[in-house]
Amino acid sequence: MNSYGYIHVAFSVGSEENVNQLTKELKEAGYKVLSGPRTTGDGYYESCIVDMEGNQIEITI
Repeated sequence: MNSYGYIHVAFSVGSEENVNQLTKELKEAGYKVLSGPRTTGDGYYESCIVDMEGNQIEITI
């Protein structure tokens, strides 16, 4: 499968609380949550969702 354009974009939202809230809102709106919210092995707090076009969106502090 070939991918063109953006397939991974990250947005910093400033706090764990904001990561949690935005992830919850997006999940309730029908977006698929791939992971998180969680602290990754390299110390980042994040969640990852997939948008309607299949792009991975990372929400982080």
